[in-house]
Amino acid sequence: MKSSFLARGFHFAGVHCGVKVARPDLALITTDRPAEVAGVFTTNEVRAACVERGERMLPSGSIRALVVTSGIANAMTGPEGAARDERMAVALADALDLLPNEVLTGSTGSIGDPLPIETIEAGIPALVEALGDDVHRAAEAIMTTDRVVKRSSAAVSIGDEVVYITAIAKGSGMIHPNMATMLAYVCTDAVCSAEDLQTVLKAATDASFNQISVDRDTSTNDTVLLLANGASGVSVGPDTAAFVEAIGDVCRDLARQIAADGEGATRLISLQVTGAGTLEAARSLSRAAISSNLFKCSVYGDMSGSGRCMAAVGAHAGALGIALDEGALSVQVNGVLEVSGGVPTGELAAMTGPEVVYTVDLGQGDASAWAWGCDFSYGYVSVNAVTKSEPLETHSPGLKRRLLVEALTYIRRFAGRLAVIKYGGAAMVRDDLKDAFAEDLTLLKAAGLLPVVIHGGGPEISRTLDLLGKETHFIDGIRVTDPGSMKIVEMVLTGSVNTDIVTRIHANGGRAIGLSGKDGALLSARKLRVEGRDYGQVGVVDEVRCEVLTTLLAEDYIPVISPVGVDAHGETFNINADEVAAQVAIALGATKLLYLTDVPGILHDDELVSEATPEQIAEFITDGVVQGGMIPKVRSMLSALEGGVTSGHIIDGRVPHNLLAELFTDRGVGTWVKKSG
Repeated sequence: MKSSFLARGFHFAGVHCGVKVARPDLALITTDRPAEVAGVFTTNEVRAACVERGERMLPSGSIRALVVTSGIANAMTGPEGAARDERMAVALADALDLLPNEVLTGSTGSIGDPLPIETIEAGIPALVEALGDDVHRAAEAIMTTDRVVKRSSAAVSIGDEVVYITAIAKGSGMIHPNMATMLAYVCTDAVCSAEDLQTVLKAATDASFNQISVDRDTSTNDTVLLLANGASGVSVGPDTAAFVEAIGDVCRDLARQIAADGEGATRLISLQVTGAGTLEAARSLSRAAISSNLFKCSVYGDMSGSGRCMAAVGAHAGALGIALDEGALSVQVNGVLEVSGGVPTGELAAMTGPEVVYTVDLGQGDASAWAWGCDFSYGYVSVNAVTKSEPLETHSPGLKRRLLVEALTYIRRFAGRLAVIKYGGAAMVRDDLKDAFAEDLTLLKAAGLLPVVIHGGGPEISRTLDLLGKETHFIDGIRVTDPGSMKIVEMVLTGSVNTDIVTRIHANGGRAIGLSGKDGALLSARKLRVEGRDYGQVGVVDEVRCEVLTTLLAEDYIPVISPVGVDAHGETFNINADEVAAQVAIALGATKLLYLTDVPGILHDDELVSEATPEQIAEFITDGVVQGGMIPKVRSMLSALEGGVTSGHIIDGRVPHNLLAELFTDRGVGTWVKKSG
């Protein structure tokens, strides 16, 4: 389901308005003509304002837009929450010249906090301005703890015509049948009444979203909407088999993506119960198995867990009053028959790869059903419970031993090695992430790694220039820096950002010294020139003089460098921090080069590329997998690898302590680029 088919007449947008610190948090879907809409909503009796409003409005044949915000659920907020949800609809309706009852709303995030409606209202003009065909941006804007964007699409041939389906979803935690903590929006250009859409959607949901479980919790905001605007002119209904099948396929694809992206998950579990007496029994028993915590822990521990799987099936069968013939039971794991006639065969499947597939045959009938879930790892607890107020000593001795032993392996491996870290993005904006980064550096230094930090500061520079009334211009994504602005850039980078980083490292028990690239002629630079374009005081690195850095490292300091250089005539230049990090890594002979960014890593078909070679990365650039601002970042990393750096890492700086997770775990959390062989 990776092809990107766009349903005609629909438009999408996603922007950051300020509900969240940095990531996109406001999404919009519009249709050129009124759409018929059906919906399925959470069964939780504690319901968000958007759910209550949506259920009152649907089914409907006059919807023109859907606005969704992420970061705040707006649940358990009383009458004020409902009023703010309505204000969001009114604000969008005014911006699009619609009526409020033509606008549906959605929200997801933390429970108990009301929508920051003034922030959302201020962001709606930019949201409307961004409308276009960028489905990815809208899908990104509805994410909360999701690690990857979730989208799917299909093209359906009906007679001589084609109907298109485009869908997005979010969901990672609080996922359990009937329904789950998820949002899903399915758009089609077919002609279909809202009543018939409801029938199609209910059947698709029962076989997909109601068959997934991550953690046995059901949320307050769960919503699945099916919108049909009729732009294709092709009429469909519950009896149009191809259309019904395509909607079901898209929903199952999204459901699998949600299960695979479960909080802390390392492996998708696909489980089919066959040989059941009824479809209802097959669905219920498959859900029971996929929801068993003991079974999920077995899968995380690289055990197949067939026994625990069968125990969960048997327990639920007893609760339902379904008699099982133990001698007729069998279990296959990844195609290996592990249980036959209710008895282990002695064969064990290899537990490798991102997905494990189970088939449980009851031997009773012809009904079958799939369910999807994920393993249960330490990461789930980390996402949902472990905070700075819950230090290691509060956890079990077993967990502490495992963590310390695993960490010791990497401490030995990295002791005395040098790592250059480019620090930027949201990690430099939020105070909690700034402190987490300082803690990570202090721990890495104590573990024997030698970190060198090169930082950016673009958002802070922009804010300062705005406050001073100086207009900022960009060419090809590069900030044009005139001599007057250069003084401000240097003041912000060296005088403010650099000082703050050093101060936080000291506050966390580390020793750091802040440097400008001008100090000790550390960064020799020249003016950037690209095909005759003039970027002002923007430069590139000519040479890195490492004497001051090697001296500081020998004296047990963490060097923190602002990306400002100087040429032979004393002229100052603002230099891209990614390039500086790469050149410093080459000059120092660093083992590792790490970039903290605002993305999980390199994404291919919306999935994280965990490991890649430089040759594969170059292909990604050629094929358009790597686009926009990621291109200069990965090119600078490739140049570092060519210059002798052993490996590069691109990691999500928006997640606290991801720097440690990348270095101190086998699988890491981002994209690891290492030389072939």
